[in-house]
Amino acid sequence: MPLLALLMMLAQAGTPDMLVSRQLLEREHLAIGQLVELSPDAAGADAKRFRIAGVYDPVPDPMRFAQPRREARVHLPDLHDTAVTTINVRLATPGDAAAFAASVAQRLPGLTARPTSAPDDRAATFAVLDRFHLAIAIVTVFGSGAFLLALMVMLVDERRETMATLRLIGFTRGRLLTQVLVEGASIAVIGVAFGVAIALAAQPAFNRFFQWRYDTSLIFLQVTPAIVVRSAIIALPVGVLASLAAGWTILRRRTLARIRR
Repeated sequence: MPLLALLMMLAQAGTPDMLVSRQLLEREHLAIGQLVELSPDAAGADAKRFRIAGVYDPVPDPMRFAQPRREARVHLPDLHDTAVTTINVRLATPGDAAAFAASVAQRLPGLTARPTSAPDDRAATFAVLDRFHLAIAIVTVFGSGAFLLALMVMLVDERRETMATLRLIGFTRGRLLTQVLVEGASIAVIGVAFGVAIALAAQPAFNRFFQWRYDTSLIFLQVTPAIVVRSAIIALPVGVLASLAAGWTILRRRTLARIRR
């Protein structure tokens, strides 16, 4: 065994291991197996040596996606005289998590312990954002519905002479209205398919750009089947109602008025 390698093994013997985040590894140009020193003091006093045993990618956190995740993880016994704010405890029986949290709260007032599976209070922020997005979506649907109604009125009005001719040769109002409804429903279906296709096509580029921008693996945009179904449920009735309103507006006129006599 080369002498240099033997000296390195002796130097690393007894050195505690640590994990570093991918962002910290790349930022500081570190390497697995490298010896580093950590100190609770900014001046480097009382530094302790660790060996980088591995690298990990932090779990994406929507609350911290704009913060650089330059983190390191060490074993709890290696943190002598160091203040910590959070400790993860693994129980032999996971079902005792609630009882353990209650026991800690009774023994150490001021210390909060809760199961990791408990509802996260931070999710309330996203619940507010979800309601805000829902309000924007409702306003958008009403606006787009009015725009679609205007388009259908213009489309039907351009064909009023054709409709008047069809009325003169015996086509009933119900049949013509059904034709307008079918056209409106077809346009709504095509619009939904077109919108979903654009969202699916833009989804990878959107995620890659913001993942590159914030150096995270967080997924910013995801088109789920539930979103597609919800969009179809909203868009199709709007298209049908706009077609019904436009068709009824033109068909209720007298036949001679429709042929501009």
